[in-house]
Amino acid sequence: MPVSPARSLAFEILLRVEREDSYAAELLHSDRLAKLSTRDHGLATELVMGVLRWQSLLDQRLAAASSQKLERLDGEVLAALRLGVYQLQFLSRVPAHAAIFESVELVKAARKRSASPFVNAVLRTIAGAGAEDGFAEHIFTKINKSPDWITLAENAAHPVWLVERWTEHYGLEAARQICAHDQTVPETAIHIYDDLSNNGQARDDQADVELAAAGVQLSPGRLLSAARRVLAGDVTGTRAYQEGRVSIQDEASQLIALLAGRGETILDCCAAPGSKTTLLARRNPRAKVFATELHPHRARLLRSLSRLPNINVVVADARHLPFSCAFDRILVDVPCSGTGTLARNPEIKWRLKSEDLHDLQSRQVAILKSALAQLAIGGRLVYSTCSLEREENEEVVDAALNGTAEFKVADLKAELEQLRQSGEMCWKDIASLLAGPYLRTIPGVHPCEGFFAAMIERR
Repeated sequence: MPVSPARSLAFEILLRVEREDSYAAELLHSDRLAKLSTRDHGLATELVMGVLRWQSLLDQRLAAASSQKLERLDGEVLAALRLGVYQLQFLSRVPAHAAIFESVELVKAARKRSASPFVNAVLRTIAGAGAEDGFAEHIFTKINKSPDWITLAENAAHPVWLVERWTEHYGLEAARQICAHDQTVPETAIHIYDDLSNNGQARDDQADVELAAAGVQLSPGRLLSAARRVLAGDVTGTRAYQEGRVSIQDEASQLIALLAGRGETILDCCAAPGSKTTLLARRNPRAKVFATELHPHRARLLRSLSRLPNINVVVADARHLPFSCAFDRILVDVPCSGTGTLARNPEIKWRLKSEDLHDLQSRQVAILKSALAQLAIGGRLVYSTCSLEREENEEVVDAALNGTAEFKVADLKAELEQLRQSGEMCWKDIASLLAGPYLRTIPGVHPCEGFFAAMIERR
């Protein structure tokens, strides 16, 4: 009996994530999975993301039942074991015999037939011991009651060094909320552009009706008025999405683009895939918007997704921008560790090392300094990351502005208040979004991913 398509593709994706540093979310939306049924695509997604979210906890279960050290196992064997134990522990609807059988068959199909008795024995041992009653439900209670960062990291399947720094920076309760959020399936948020009024603000009633007619169930945005949360349905199959009138974008990411404000000449550094670029161009229909991207293939993607006539895509290294003109609005959303997005990208937490933050910081400082040189007098630059780490946020701003007098950090409180008064922001507790003069969203504390933003003005 062949292995089910969902499990076979989940196995393949897990191996690519491990070996090629690929991102699971991108692979799960690749053409390779286009022919899967909706049900099989859903199962493949649950298996891949579930294994990556709970990897260290799964490995604990496997290590206790294995006669061999996990680090000595072939990658194919370990991936099959993780898929099996995830189903045994978390998916009560999957019969134990099916989870075990298909994991054994995956090993055979990967030409590791000699390991099949071992895989069978390990998983049968775990199944024989039985899952803890209500394990999948009770694990979140354990996360929320973890008394210290070491216990929290173990219960929530996170690296200890990450949870330790979050506890130090944000407090234990916030660290619990971050970890719990990372271990849940995040809601899908969208931004509705639809037809634009004279000032470039979206009128969204038509799109709501259109999406509802296409079977997409929505609820209101929790941060922003033009955002919606997808409760059911496939947004990507709708005409509104295919025509670029709706984009899938986390609400905090949308907010970053709103903070850049309105201008006549706008630069978006490190712009791909272009959701913020499109939002900027939509809100500023008469502006010239330049979007830079280092890699040609990502620039091509940016061009294909950002189809507005006022967007100009330029292949360029943001550390060495090729423009002779000055811009009155600049968005610098730099490449970062992504620790604010672990619910969507759980593989990051297993790859990232603390020393990586300093390497990222040096690149981020170089990009920010380069962008500041392009800012017009009286202009505004928004620096942002989807990282929770100070090295990539406050410390980058401090390093880039050190020794300069012509730039100043503006307090974002007034800007957030203005967005609230204009009706674009529906979140009431603005103070909770601020860390000094900066924007700081925290996953689990706020209904969005973890983003940081600083607004810098040129005197």
